Amino acid sequence: MDWWSWPSETYSFRPFTPESLAAIEQRIAEKTKQSEEVEGKKKDHRVEEEQLYPQFHLKIGKRLPDHYGDIPAELIGEPLEDLDPYYNDHKTFMVLNKRRTIFRFTAARALGIFGPFNPIRKAAIKILISS
Repeated sequence: MDWWSWPSETYSFRPFTPESLAAIEQRIAEKTKQSEEVEGKKKDHRVEEEQLYPQFHLKIGKRLPDHYGDIPAELIGEPLEDLDPYYNDHKTFMVLNKRRTIFRFTAARALGIFGPFNPIRKAAIKILISS
């Protein structure tokens, strides 16, 4: 089903929290464990893995499509859990500005010092995404 034919509905924009980061790290650990198991099976049999790709309409710098609904005003400029399923097991978060432009950032420490929830880093992100 193509994205332009999806029904118009409001998606749940969830703030990116330490619990979100812990869930991502858990998914990464599970995926690593599964890939190790698959590697063992590949030696015996041919096993094809399902590949996910980033969704074209959720690329960095693109405008968030209207079918995702209105962004609550308190979440504009705030870190959000990524809407793209491709990034479910990547340490990333997304930020939307007033124009609904998508920005994606890594949840790793910036400069080895500033974590994703550091106030200095949050201020820098707000400056970066401002129109």
